Amino acid sequence: MNITKEQIDALNAVLKVEITRDDYQEKVNKILKDYRKNANIPGFRKGQVPMGLIKKQYGRSVLVDEVNKLLQDNLNRYLVEEKLDVLGNPLPKQQDNFNWDAEELAFEFELGLAPDFEVTLKTKKAIPHYKIVADKKMIDEQVGRIRKQYGKLVSRDTVAADNEVTGIFENEAQEINQKTTLELSKIKSKKALSSLKDKKAGDSVSLKTKGLFKEDYLLPSSLGIPREKAEGLDIEVNFTIEEINERQPAELNQELFDRLFGPDQVHSEAELREKIKQDSEGQFQQQSDQKLLNDVTEKLIETTSFDLPTEFLKKWMQTTGEKPLSEEEAKDEFERSEKGLRYQLIEGKLVKEHGIELQFEELKDYTKGFIRSQMAQYGQANPKEEDLEGIAARVMSNKDEVKRLSEQLMSQKLLDLYKEKANLKTREVTYEEFVKEVYG
Repeated sequence: MNITKEQIDALNAVLKVEITRDDYQEKVNKILKDYRKNANIPGFRKGQVPMGLIKKQYGRSVLVDEVNKLLQDNLNRYLVEEKLDVLGNPLPKQQDNFNWDAEELAFEFELGLAPDFEVTLKTKKAIPHYKIVADKKMIDEQVGRIRKQYGKLVSRDTVAADNEVTGIFENEAQEINQKTTLELSKIKSKKALSSLKDKKAGDSVSLKTKGLFKEDYLLPSSLGIPREKAEGLDIEVNFTIEEINERQPAELNQELFDRLFGPDQVHSEAELREKIKQDSEGQFQQQSDQKLLNDVTEKLIETTSFDLPTEFLKKWMQTTGEKPLSEEEAKDEFERSEKGLRYQLIEGKLVKEHGIELQFEELKDYTKGFIRSQMAQYGQANPKEEDLEGIAARVMSNKDEVKRLSEQLMSQKLLDLYKEKANLKTREVTYEEFVKEVYG
């Protein structure tokens, strides 16, 4: 077998492969002999079928299979040995009236080559790196929510501002009959608030659904109807009061601190507020990091210029999926995936240049950290090391999970690289400012 490369241009080449009969005949003969031993053909005893009949019936298909295996193995070996950085897979060139009986078989394969380019993380324009802080307003609101959540309900005779009123919503025509608890602080309609004021258990009021709540999501759950039905719903519903309660905020004392964080972890309101600040900013960092990763990715794609073997890739996309694509479909697919392909090449370049690797032990530690955080959400703050080891072993026996966690760890390593090397400008913002600026 002989393989030669013809360079068409910087991004395209053709591999020419010549195979002689000696390269495959011995293997073909062995397979045909095995066929003969096991063939069941009417008129012949098993193992006594003439070889000529076996060759006539199976010879061509066996030959084609073996030549294709030979091509695949040797092409892959050639690409590795020659250190050719290719995109996609070699594409066989169409050969009409191919003669499989020739002494020498010649094949040609098109190659799409990866471009040569440079990546710089020091972009001219600095990329914003958001540091999201928990401001006093946010901490005050969180303290208020905690006090309310762990407070106690005190029964009241009449409805007053900020009470919680339990009752039944009814509308026979709309098949609404739902018991619910209304927090008056979440009601938007002034008319509804006026109708409820000073009412007692057993009283009924008529309320309009349109504009009833400050948040739209509260209407379907309060009426016990699907979200789709609640959209734009403008009807009158009867609300019969069953119970009126005032929620008195919990005191900020050691009993509450221990209930929230465990014994002797927090000892004062100041420490509680600091704990809320730290926990909130830890959660915000995940959003800030994801935003930074997205922004650096976009900036690198924008500022790193290189050509791609576009026509080759379109042709490759026509044949690589579950079903063949037309030229127009392949063009559309290329346009959809071009940006992702460009970043894959940029990422590969950065990984190679900066020696970024994934070691088994660090992937295992990362997996255990992921498991630990998952368990903490269910109240298991201090799992045993042997339990973590066992769960991690099960997780890492799943190839899909290993792939997902490896991608996450690689993203984290790239994020660390960007924080160290990229041209970043830190911007300190509140969470409200971050949401407004980033998401509009």
